Amino acid sequence: MANKLKWGIIGCGGIADRRTLPGMMLTNNCEPYAVMDTNPALAEAVKEKYGAKYAFTKEEDVLALDEIDAVYIASPVFCHKAQALAAAKAGKHILLEKPLGLTVADSQEIIEACKSAGVKLGVGFMMRYHAYHQAMKDVIASGKIGDIVSMRAQFTCWYPDIEGAWRQNKALSGGGALIDLGVHCIDLLMYISGLNAVECMGYAETQTFNYNVDDSASVIMKMDNGALAYVDVNFNMPDSSAKCPLEFYGTKGSMIATGTLSQEEGGSVEILACPEDTGYDAQQSRSLVEPVSLDVEFGNMYTKELEAFANAIINDTEPPVNGENTLLVQKVIESIYTSRGGKL
Repeated sequence: MANKLKWGIIGCGGIADRRTLPGMMLTNNCEPYAVMDTNPALAEAVKEKYGAKYAFTKEEDVLALDEIDAVYIASPVFCHKAQALAAAKAGKHILLEKPLGLTVADSQEIIEACKSAGVKLGVGFMMRYHAYHQAMKDVIASGKIGDIVSMRAQFTCWYPDIEGAWRQNKALSGGGALIDLGVHCIDLLMYISGLNAVECMGYAETQTFNYNVDDSASVIMKMDNGALAYVDVNFNMPDSSAKCPLEFYGTKGSMIATGTLSQEEGGSVEILACPEDTGYDAQQSRSLVEPVSLDVEFGNMYTKELEAFANAIINDTEPPVNGENTLLVQKVIESIYTSRGGKL
């Protein structure tokens, strides 16, 4: 296999044009070869913008190209299953945007189809590649803040009623703030901490707007070490009014990120690591230890995501973010939507 993979892009507007294709242009092992969108003018414009060879309006035309090694599927969620199954049947490796599918059953079918076809499946949880999030994972693994006892993630944006927006139609999206924003929070809490959810409970409601998906959701997860994790996601908070913290509290200290939940690398992280054996303070004076800021070098999450998946194909290794290790996220989401929680 060539050291530079040829990609087909299925659903080349939206996030593909805004983030993923610009990220692909910075990779050393990927190139856009064919793009597809149901809007022919958009497909042609994206083809010209990124120097692809072909522009199509049907995914089967992309999949028919022998030269294509892998496809990136960035279509609305309701298209994921059919397109992923077709790509697997065509023998193309698949990087599929989150969430995997509308349901857990759809997601499992996609995973099994890729296994049966012998193609690799990656999932677009690009925030795992944020330099701060990877450094935070290392801090927790080192034991610097002790055993995790509590975690929290908040992710918000302002997403009012928009005529024809597929994310605001449950049949097309599978849900609202929880399945769109919450998946990142749930995935990051588990990825960074190294813990898995075993139970959950929560609410997903439409509080402010008129669409039929949730604009507000809160989840509590019990992790496999007994810790509790809290997720708050909203479509009804102005983007500039929330700091979107990502917090980890342990038996030896805490680590708090601000502004890292984003499509661009940025933000800040502070660690408060307490001295050993401080003992019980009956005064509860709350005199904080001196915070230490994490120092990282920022890059492009999408570039790193694509390079990692392409390297898994080239070297025939397991993709670092695959279907099976993200399926639990889908199970949490579906549990809240269908029964407001339970054992996973």
